[in-house]
Amino acid sequence: MTDANYQTEDDGPARNVSPIVPRGSMSGRALVAVVAIMTFLASITTGAVLLVRASAAQWQSDVASEITVQLRATSGRDIDRDVKAVTDAVRAQPGIVDARAFTKQESAKLLEPWLGTGFSIDDLPVPRIIVARVTPDGSLNIADLQKRLVAIAPSATVDDHRAWIERMRSMSGAIVLAGTGVLILVIFATVISVSFATRGAMSANRPIVEVLHFVGAQDRFIANRFFRHFLQLGLEGGVIGGVAAILVFGFSESIASWFSGTPAGDQFAALLGTFALPASGYLVLAGQAMLIAAVTAWASRRTLFATLDEID
Repeated sequence: MTDANYQTEDDGPARNVSPIVPRGSMSGRALVAVVAIMTFLASITTGAVLLVRASAAQWQSDVASEITVQLRATSGRDIDRDVKAVTDAVRAQPGIVDARAFTKQESAKLLEPWLGTGFSIDDLPVPRIIVARVTPDGSLNIADLQKRLVAIAPSATVDDHRAWIERMRSMSGAIVLAGTGVLILVIFATVISVSFATRGAMSANRPIVEVLHFVGAQDRFIANRFFRHFLQLGLEGGVIGGVAAILVFGFSESIASWFSGTPAGDQFAALLGTFALPASGYLVLAGQAMLIAAVTAWASRRTLFATLDEID
């Protein structure tokens, strides 16, 4: 037995195939909104993770390329003479590209955020700082350099910033884990939403599904009709949410420039850099939107077959 509104696997192409699920239903529009919101949140999370990872990699590269030598003022020693001798010794060390000692004025400027302006650095036991750039091949021997500098100035200490590098690695790793967790929750919530929407659509169209099922339409034919419907909804919601997130990151650099020079803007710039995603980041966001659309279709298909089994 055949029907104009469906075709079985053995029939030829139907001349008039009407949709089993109305495309403009309220539940369909609600599902598009849910998928769009989920995609937007997932894309914002992923983009923020990519920005933080890129900034953390840049921080680690900058910090690892320098070492700092501190000289504390001690009684009976000329601090300026020690600074010059230590600077010359650092420059002569293998693995050092260049070394520069901070002047008193530069050291005072570093303390201005905490002590303000107008103070005299001579009244404070502020250590003198020498900054050296190291070669990227890792040939610098920190222990040997420390011994040489202590022999010249007993108060000299070398800091290779390993503690800061480890903290940045831990921070970036924690952000990546948090972003992954949020993405998993978004996908899980999408699956639940799609499952409920599919069951609702099946319930609303149960009489039609039962008629099609009992007159010979196979489960695969019925499931494919629903599958295409929810795949279209998932793609529509994924595109809307993904495009919205891409636009946010596309204009984020311009928006960030409005707040440049302010404390909040400088803090965010230090954390996330220029707010500019590379081209690969936009590809990741586009792929993620397609992934959520595919998850929507997969969840609907899985729920459909379970519901059809109940009808059987």
